[in-house]
Amino acid sequence: MDLENIIIIGSGPAAHTAGIYAARAELKPLLFEGLNAGGIAAGGQLTTTTDVENYPGFPDGIAGPDLMKAMRDQSVKMGVNIKTATVDRIDFSVAPLRVYTGSEVYEGKTVIIATGATARRLNVSGEEQFWQKGVSACAVCDGPLPIFRDKTLYVVGGGDSACEEALFLTKYGSEVVLIHRRDKLRASAIMQRRVLAHPKIKILWNHTLNELRGEKLLERIVVKNTLTAALSEHEAGGLFYAVGHSPNTDFLAGALDLDEAGYIVIKNGVTGTSVPGVFAAGDVYDKKYRQAITAAGSGCMAYFEASDYLNEKG
Repeated sequence: MDLENIIIIGSGPAAHTAGIYAARAELKPLLFEGLNAGGIAAGGQLTTTTDVENYPGFPDGIAGPDLMKAMRDQSVKMGVNIKTATVDRIDFSVAPLRVYTGSEVYEGKTVIIATGATARRLNVSGEEQFWQKGVSACAVCDGPLPIFRDKTLYVVGGGDSACEEALFLTKYGSEVVLIHRRDKLRASAIMQRRVLAHPKIKILWNHTLNELRGEKLLERIVVKNTLTAALSEHEAGGLFYAVGHSPNTDFLAGALDLDEAGYIVIKNGVTGTSVPGVFAAGDVYDKKYRQAITAAGSGCMAYFEASDYLNEKG
């Protein structure tokens, strides 16, 4: 069994950036891109998006899958050893560190975890049909797209994230409607004041999303009154989920310190975790920014910290 210098788990911007840097340093990184891990193709959440307009270097934008293919191609060109297999368990209680894909075991001096997070969905009728065709889980990523301009936009949620998304979307939509299942928001007091005072934001209290309708793009939504069970249909130029994300950390099974939501807790340095030699990058620990560019940046930082660790250990 070969002892790897750096094992990278993940397939998004964070993972490939770490891999490219490590390969250029001739550390011969091994990257596991996953085999439909978490129900998402290798490349992560960007493979489910259409136009990406806020990633530097692409003045005309680029499709999410194309961006991830370019990153993977660059990794391969630089010499990253990519395996299409899902890491289903690990053992960080031993040295060298161990990762497992089924019956196969691999050992590494360092491990970078970049498995990302998955946007929670509501699993309502029509959701799969209109995902990224009028339905999104990231207003900052998709809100400025032309299809959402000067239309009535809906946001599902009641916390700080939902309020932030609604406020952001007022720059582009003619009206923003916040759908909340209760009669009071969960957001902080200051966020509630901003939303309630904004002239372009309305709140649909005591309602839940029931169905999505349209032809090629989302055109209408059906909501359900939680008090009366009555259904009503509304024209919708866009729908944004703000009901949280789930970090892809189940496979860690208690091996690292996680916060109450399951995100990896950073302890040593910028990307270090509770286990020496194990580093985190991207949305698997970042629950605030969740952007491709910030994930890529943290992948770079994880590489440098892993490299420093290797140098310290000789």
